[in-house]
Amino acid sequence: MKRVILASGSPRRADLLRSLGIDFDVYVTDADETVDTDDAEAVVKTLSRRKAECAAAKYPHDIVVAADTVVELDGSILGKPKNEADAKRMLRMLSGARHTVYTGVTVASDGEYHTDVSATDVYMSEITDDEIDAYIRTGEPFDKAGAYGIQTLGGMFVERVDGDYFNVTGMPKALTARLLSRAGLTICGILARSAK
Repeated sequence: MKRVILASGSPRRADLLRSLGIDFDVYVTDADETVDTDDAEAVVKTLSRRKAECAAAKYPHDIVVAADTVVELDGSILGKPKNEADAKRMLRMLSGARHTVYTGVTVASDGEYHTDVSATDVYMSEITDDEIDAYIRTGEPFDKAGAYGIQTLGGMFVERVDGDYFNVTGMPKALTARLLSRAGLTICGILARSAK
């Protein structure tokens, strides 16, 4: 049976993939993450595919899962903040506004690549400067696209989500399951592995 390789060091992605009942190994790639476009959908498609290609080169006989997430607000793409000032800038931009979270997922198997994108609109409450400073001091914003984590402390700033909640956490479950199915790991197969 083919192994599943998660091409990500993200503990959130690992938790989400594990929640599907899938055993997997982790391989953190060193894929180039520079992209020459402002199209958020194209960015996450390109980067998830690059990560999958890197991992598939090392694990050509296994199933590779890779993902990339960005936040888009008014045509600006917000990735992970570079430092405290960048996190503060992003959170001020998001305060009281609607933004869209895009996650690209690529599943590779037997030289074939299956890529798709999930998009979710997130509506943020007004966040005061004191709240932003306090949130930044927790350290949570620094490894997250858009400088917040909906599934942890940052969720207190989210008023509404339109779309797949799991997409905002970094890996849309339904989309990932569909792509795994295209690579030969069917949803019935996933459920069978999880049956007690």
